[in-house]
Amino acid sequence: MNARADHEPVVLVTGFEPFAGAPVNPSGELVRRLIELGHPDCRIVGEVLPVSFDRAAGLLAAAIEAHNPDIVIALGLAESRHAITPERVAINLADAPIADNDGDQPRDAEIEHGGPAARFTGLPVKAIAHALDAAGIPSDISLTAGSYVCNHVFYQLMGLAAARPGLRAGFIHVPATPQLGGSPQFTLDELERGIRIAITTTLSMRDDVAHLGGSTH
Repeated sequence: MNARADHEPVVLVTGFEPFAGAPVNPSGELVRRLIELGHPDCRIVGEVLPVSFDRAAGLLAAAIEAHNPDIVIALGLAESRHAITPERVAINLADAPIADNDGDQPRDAEIEHGGPAARFTGLPVKAIAHALDAAGIPSDISLTAGSYVCNHVFYQLMGLAAARPGLRAGFIHVPATPQLGGSPQFTLDELERGIRIAITTTLSMRDDVAHLGGSTH
């Protein structure tokens, strides 16, 4: 799985379908756009996942098996945020404030019975945030991916990555586009630029940088 000089890295990007009555989900739109336009430093493959506790992780696992990627970057929508936020940790909890697209609404449930309480990202999140800031794109490292389907997929993704030596993976939340009432700054073009920066940074850095970070609360 480790990238070699004669090996074009494969990057699997995933996003989600619309949910909660929204007409679009920018994470899924980004996947389609990145597949169409490509990236000069890698081969991009993608999968738009259902907003489903039951089905999403299985489709993610199938995509990883089919494409054998070097890197997986899972995307999701965080409508209330005002920055692109690489996620640092997923927790073993499904506690849904609203039903998913299948009508399921787990409460206080383990994602993986007996699994670790948390799993950490394999992406260089500080380096990604620093590169986004340098490009004038608001970013912040997040310490919670919530307890809905995004966290569910993130947690199971990191379990899949642990079983595949060399696979680096993680999750990035994107803010709402203007179509969904988000900031005028966060057009799909701008979000695409940000995710391209995240891909480029991940390709170029195996280890994260030692910038100050964290949170006091």
